[in-house]
Order: sequence, then C-alpha cells, then structure tokens
Amino acid sequence: MSLHPDFPSSPYAELLPDQRWFPAAEELRSTAYEKLLPPLVAKIRSEVSAWRADSYVGASETSRALLNWWFETEHLVEQADGTLSPFRYYFAQREAVETVIWLHDVRKVRDKFDLLRFDASGAVSTNMFDEDWPRYVVKMATGAGKTKVLSLLIAWSFFHKLYETDSTLARNFLLIAPNIIVLDRLRADFDGLRIFFNDPILPDNGHQGRNWRDDFQLTLHIQDDVRVVRETGNLFLTNIHRVYLGDVREPSLDDDDLRDYFLDPFGPKPVGKTTDSKTDLGEVVREIDELAVFNDEAHHIHDPKMAWFKSIQDIHHRMLQKDGRLALQVDVTATPRHNNGAIFVQTVSDYPLVEAIYQGVVKQPVLPDAASRTRLQEHTSAIFTERYEDYLQLGIEEWRKSYAEHQALGKKAVLFVMVDDTRNCDEVGAHLEKICPELQGAVLVIHTKNNGEISEAASGKSKDELEKLRKEANEIDTWNSPHKAIVSVLMLKEGWDVRNVTTIVGLRAFAAPSNILPEQTLGRGLRRMYFGSDMAETVSVMGTPAFMEFVESIQSEGVTFEHVPMGPGTGRKDSLIVEVDTQDTNKDIDALDIALPRLTRR
Repeated sequence: MSLHPDFPSSPYAELLPDQRWFPAAEELRSTAYEKLLPPLVAKIRSEVSAWRADSYVGASETSRALLNWWFETEHLVEQADGTLSPFRYYFAQREAVETVIWLHDVRKVRDKFDLLRFDASGAVSTNMFDEDWPRYVVKMATGAGKTKVLSLLIAWSFFHKLYETDSTLARNFLLIAPNIIVLDRLRADFDGLRIFFNDPILPDNGHQGRNWRDDFQLTLHIQDDVRVVRETGNLFLTNIHRVYLGDVREPSLDDDDLRDYFLDPFGPKPVGKTTDSKTDLGEVVREIDELAVFNDEAHHIHDPKMAWFKSIQDIHHRMLQKDGRLALQVDVTATPRHNNGAIFVQTVSDYPLVEAIYQGVVKQPVLPDAASRTRLQEHTSAIFTERYEDYLQLGIEEWRKSYAEHQALGKKAVLFVMVDDTRNCDEVGAHLEKICPELQGAVLVIHTKNNGEISEAASGKSKDELEKLRKEANEIDTWNSPHKAIVSVLMLKEGWDVRNVTTIVGLRAFAAPSNILPEQTLGRGLRRMYFGSDMAETVSVMGTPAFMEFVESIQSEGVTFEHVPMGPGTGRKDSLIVEVDTQDTNKDIDALDIALPRLTRR
C-alpha cells in the first residue's frame, strides 16, 4: 500500500490518476484501483484530469475565467510585514474545486441519479442517497486547506449565478460549522470577508471583460447577528444550532458535559438589536429564494441525532414550495465515514492523509521505537497519575526537546495529553505542574463537571468562564498565552486547529467501527508550524498500548509511522540548527546572513 514510485513530493505538482494512492499493492492497480477507492472518485478523477489537460473545454465562460485566474495565473500576496510573496494553491485544493465545477458545468449533475453514472464499484444504489439536490463531499486530509476550497467555491457560485443567464447556482450562502471551535476558526478567515481579498480569489477588474471586484457584493451575517438581508449577496456563517428551528438551552459550567460548549452546536447568543428583535436565523434562511449550503467538518451529517441533514432537507422543501430548490450542497471533511465505517457515497474528490504527509502538507507522525516502548509500564495503582507515570514522563521529556528546538526558531511547542475520563483531567494537570517546573502555571485543563446535574441556565460568571476557556484553547499557540500544555478528554478531537502541538500523549483507549477517530486524534498535531519552509516537521505520538493500537490502525489508510528512540539521551529529528563560526566571538552576524526566498505554501 505504499505510494507510487513517481508520486510527486511537491504539493503543487499535478497528481496524475495513475500515480495516486490506493489501499493495495501496486501490482494490483490495473484490477483493484477503481474498486478500492470511494465509489465515485476513480472515474471522476480520471475525467477531471483529462478535462484539465484540455483547457477546461465545455465549462461556462465564467468558470473558465475563474479557473484560469486561480490556477494558471501567477499571484503575489502581501505578508504581515508588507512584503510580497508568491502564492499558489495546493494541487489538492485545485482538484477539489475543479471537480465540483466539472460536475456542474460539464456533466450537468443535478441529483443522485446523475452521480450514479460515475460509480466504479457497482455497489451504489439510489437508496444510499438521502438528498434530492446536488450534494458533493470533498475529502481532504486535516491541514490541507479545506477552508480555501470553500471560499473558492462560494466565489464561483456567486459569479456563475451573476454572469451566466441560465445558472442554477446561488448568490446566498449558508456556511455551517458543527461547533463553536470550528466556527471561531471559520470566522477568523471570513470575518470582514478578508479571505476573499487576502487570497487571490477575486480576479482583477477587467479580467475577461468583467468587473469582478466591483460586482462581488456580499454581506456577512454571523450567527443570529443578521443585518439587512437582501434578495441576493448574503453569506450566513453559523453553527448548526442556529439553523434548527425552536429553542435550545444555553450550556453552563454546571453541566455534566462541557462538550455541549466546545464540540456540540452551541455558542453564546449575540447581544444587540438582533437578539432584542428575536431574529431567528433558522427562519431567515428558510425564506430565501436561492441558497447554496457549505458544511465544514461535515462527517457530523451522518449522525441523525443532530438533525443536521433534516434541517438542510427542510430548507430544500421550503424552497420547493416556492418553485425553487437548494442549488448546491458541498461538504468538506477529512473523514467522511458513517459509524459503520462506510464512506459517504457522495464523495467526489479524495486527498488522503498518506499523500498529505508525503508531500509535507502536514507533519510526519513519529512513534516510540520498540526499545523505547519496552521501558513504559502501567503501574498497579488506584491513582491515575501513578498508574501512567511512565507515559507522562516520556511525554514531558519529548516535549522539552521540541520546546527548546522550536523556541530557538521563535515558536512555542505545545504538549497535548488526552486522558480517559473527565474526572482525571485535574489530577493529570496538577501532576504535570508538579513534576515539570516549566509547566507550573502553564497547563490548560478543559474538562467536564461530574455532578450529574445539568443546569438549565448559566450565570453571567459561568458564561464568562466558558468564554475564557474557549479563548485560551484557541490562543495556546501564541506567546501571549501562558499555557504550554493542554489536558482534555476527546472534546478537542476536532476543530481545535492549533499548529504548535508537537507531542501527543494518549492515556485512553477508543472503540469505534470507523477510522474517523484515529485521524482526528492525530489531527491535533498534524498542522504545520512553519509555512514557506521545506523544513521537515514531526509530531511525537505516544501512549498506552491500547491508545497506540488505535492510532496505528490508520495504517490501513496507507499512513506509515517513523519509529524513533524516545526518552533520556535521545534527540529529535525536526530540524538542524547550525551556528556559523562558533569560535569567533566578534563575528559580523549581518555579514553572515543568508537570504532565503519568501514562499507561501497555500
């Protein structure tokens, strides 16, 4: 199941279909490739590749103009220090965008019956699709830039509807997050519509005879903070909770499980005129005549208890009553699987983790070698931290090495400890501060109350504390944050997209019939810290035998782990720091400076 020998190492290089990873030996490619990928991916990938080589023939004028601007035009973007740097989209991002546009423009896919034409497995039937509108699932590894794909497709839909007389797309958009942490991440990109102007999404006025920037009139509405809603040109950014109809209680620090705040679809209601006037986003989006829906971390849609799918279906039915229909649904996720492990049949594009790791889009996971593991023992003790003392100590030792290394490069390394039960969070947090002086006052513990009672309302103080926890979790990467370690259960398994986690210690086992959780667990440390650099980055992963067995199960997805010595007397392989001419104390540092080109990864 290794990668093709000609698979490119650059994330910008075109990935040819006959070089892509698939879960079998290379000699079986001719007979097994199409059967072992998500059912629709093989045929679609092949045809999109041929379409790309043929200069996007058959696409609308608007689509071709945008595709050529995004992917065939050289771009310079302004950096924080005011300098300009080259910008290119990853090929995986390009392929995902091209796939959706090709399906819509060239193959005229409008429903599940049209999608069935691309089934290479022979096992897909219409009863596997619950929706009656165009729905495409884009599978992209954690850290591969799904948000950029969303932004490009939103712009495409807007301009397609604006410029193409027969367009069935939309200029109103509902962008849904599953929880508050993901919403915060999306808001950082979309607030003020900054992603559309910071990235080269909008062509210059005059490109292909259109005034793209002048015509891009879009108003952002966040949660229930709904401003003046026009007929078109609205982007509603929200967690799924706001799309439901009816009242849902607010979370509290007294709740038995704080995942209601960090992972489930809740969040603080805005204060202001919209709240006073009882604005209901769920009702607002159901009254709009044209709408496209985009779902981030969309693996949640498989869960009927969240009523996510039913809410979107209800919006579609409301539109049918007005002789319309939902224009488009695009779901992005790294793990589009049902609870039984089956892939979402709507998956049309796939950039798996094994390819992202090889191309340096994310960090390389490294595990303790056999000798290092044999030194780890689970001690007989009723005290949780005594039982797992060896694992915690190893995690601290590995974190210390990475902290020293990255501190020299201006970054802060973060330790992430995942425990088995909320009752043990505080104990582990206190233990880390006790045995590691560097972590005194620097451990952020996010846990749940275990009083067994669920409060129906939160006091102002409790809400402030909830907000503080969320803020601290999001800012742990920065030097402004005093925290260097975080202890939690699984509540930060997704959405918590910090970049500086270099060490993961797992003190819990998992049981899930799908492979969603291994990649989500690794995902807490996969995002790269250094963009614009080819420096190899790693994340050290260690834990109990049950935890390691769980993590290593992702090898069935082609991911390979490097096993390295860990513990006292070992070093890390992240980077090599070279100090020039150490003997000359009077050396001219400026004269020794080597200028490096400024590059942007995505």
